[in-house]
Amino acid sequence: MTDTAPEVHSLSLNETRNVAVSMVGKLDSGETLTGTPTIAEVDTSDLTLTNKAVSTKKLTINGEEINASLALQFTVSSSAKGNYTVNLKCSTDGSQIIDGDVTIIVC
Repeated sequence: MTDTAPEVHSLSLNETRNVAVSMVGKLDSGETLTGTPTIAEVDTSDLTLTNKAVSTKKLTINGEEINASLALQFTVSSSAKGNYTVNLKCSTDGSQIIDGDVTIIVC
C-alpha cells in the first residue's frame, strides 16, 4: 500500500511550481535517499513533471526543517485543471525502495 503525503500542492492553470516532499517518515533511522527518483503521474498524463531529484540541501517542508537527501523534489506544470496523484519512488542507502504519493491540484 502506498502512503499519500499529508501536503497537497496546488498551482494555477499554466503555472510552473517547485514541489518538495519529505520522505522522513518512510526512512529508517540514519537512512538517506539515493540516485534519481521515479516521479510519475497516476492515471493521466496532464501534468508535466521535470527536474526530478533527491534534495541536496536543507529544506523547510510543512514547517519542518528536512536535511539534504531526505526529500524528493520536482517541478510541475499543467494546462488542464484537476486533482492529480503523483507517485514517488526512490532507492535508499539502506537498499530499500521508498514508495509514496502526493496530491497536486491544478485550478
